[in-house]
Amino acid sequence: MASPKVYLSPPSLAGNERAYLEQALASNWIAPVGPALDAFEARLAERIGVKAALAVCSGTAAIHLALRDLKLGPGDEVVCPTLTFCASVNPVCYEQASPVFLDVDPHTWCLDPNLLEEELQSAAATGKPVKAVITVDILGQSCDYDAILDIAGRYGAVVIDDAAEALGAMYRGQPVGRQAAAAAFSFNGNKIITTSGGGMLVSDDEDFIARARHLSTQARDPAPHYQHSKIGFNYRLSNLLAAVGLAQLETLDARIATRRGHFEFYRKELTPLPGVTMFPVAEYGSPNYWLSTALIDAAAFGATNDDVRRSLAAAGFESRPVWKPLHLQPVFAHCRYRGAVVAERIFERGLCLPSGDSLTPQQRKEIVDVIRECCRAAV
Repeated sequence: MASPKVYLSPPSLAGNERAYLEQALASNWIAPVGPALDAFEARLAERIGVKAALAVCSGTAAIHLALRDLKLGPGDEVVCPTLTFCASVNPVCYEQASPVFLDVDPHTWCLDPNLLEEELQSAAATGKPVKAVITVDILGQSCDYDAILDIAGRYGAVVIDDAAEALGAMYRGQPVGRQAAAAAFSFNGNKIITTSGGGMLVSDDEDFIARARHLSTQARDPAPHYQHSKIGFNYRLSNLLAAVGLAQLETLDARIATRRGHFEFYRKELTPLPGVTMFPVAEYGSPNYWLSTALIDAAAFGATNDDVRRSLAAAGFESRPVWKPLHLQPVFAHCRYRGAVVAERIFERGLCLPSGDSLTPQQRKEIVDVIRECCRAAV
């Protein structure tokens, strides 16, 4: 197999990254604090429309800080969709609580509100209500927050939004990340904007962010000496990486437009093929089109999604299966789940296609040509 020449979603430097880094270096603000860090938090909070933001080392850290504030422990349950990356739920285990996995809505690939109501109702009837719900804005598409927040509110569950993949997405005309009690974004190298590694926790609750900020810096007490009354974490983002994030954030809208163009091209060229459908766009919002994803029905198409993946790799293009559902992961085999048919079908048929900002029209055409060649159905 040839090494991929065109990656799935590689980092893209397209603005003031070098200039802002040089400014930070020249000012000697290379510690984990500094003007770029403050500015990055302020501008992202402004973009989302929330009162406060905390820049941390990863999206996982952001989720962990949000959950730590809920004081979870053994016996507590947290609901999460099964169709997601493990980072959505690993922090639940850090807090010694138990994840419960729910299936997703086939029309959005996000947490199914009907199953959520069933689970919260069932848990309440046992006298052990679910403490929190982690939503996941999958592949850059928002959950249906009106429905989810209404259901969670009736059962006293706090909603934490894993918006790691969804910066710039919209829900009913509002930026994703402002709907839940708190939201976590990721700036990993493959995300729509990157700081090489990093994340952000945002909320309208300024006191909550202040508590998370304290924990993110080893929970050091305000004393002239090193004193600690709580266990904290070394989770802060550095000022240098924040400088990169500032520049990347300035180009977010252009990146969304580029990736939407990729998605529309794939949809136009691939959906006429038998057995191929594209990621469904929910009527209530607008995704950021982070990864263009197709479903391939092998019976109709004449080849599996893995056949297509291997053919693309041989031609120098990286593609990837959709997230393997968490209830199928060995590490979570002991966890309860409700439903699963939709998530399993998406995993069995799904393929994420090259979607990076630097992908050229010629490369997109070559990708489509490879996929067409894989089609062995009678057309």
